[in-house]
Amino acid sequence: MRPYKHPAPDEFALERVLYALSDSIRLDIVRRLAQVESASCGELDGGRPKSTVSHHFKVLRESGLVLTETTGTMHMNRLRRADVENRFPGLLAAILAQGAAA
Repeated sequence: MRPYKHPAPDEFALERVLYALSDSIRLDIVRRLAQVESASCGELDGGRPKSTVSHHFKVLRESGLVLTETTGTMHMNRLRRADVENRFPGLLAAILAQGAAA
């Protein structure tokens, strides 16, 4: 499997991050990743079709929110919390806090 492409933190665009977070499925994935160090796609798919989940992870990767690495036959995902925090201080914390309050 070829490695996934991820933007460098200085390439993160606020519009892409907000777009990625505007979808309830992607927001749920980010919230779930915030609670663990890493998780496989299967752990985060919520029973959704693989093609749908693949699309959502692609959007999350391209925005810079998620890093996906291949480990054997699995794709492990982690939230790029530090990178997002350095680029947009307080943004991710505010969004995750909103989810906790809901």
